[in-house]
Amino acid sequence: MEHAHLITMANRIGEFFAAQPDRDEALAGIADHIRKFWVPGMRTAILAIVGTEAGAGLSEIVVAALTTHRALLEP
Repeated sequence: MEHAHLITMANRIGEFFAAQPDRDEALAGIADHIRKFWVPGMRTAILAIVGTEAGAGLSEIVVAALTTHRALLEP
């Protein structure tokens, strides 16, 4: 799957959970949603671009969720 599409999907998830008043719950919600609904290959691909030029389009809250909950998301 193309990185741009993964970034778009992840950012949409992030926008939804960003409305939660508790940031830790929002980060956990993002990670849990990605774990439940993304196949392992998609999770591996998004984790591989965090912190790289390819992942520059990821929103801050998504990067925080992926970084904080990386162990939960790795296949």
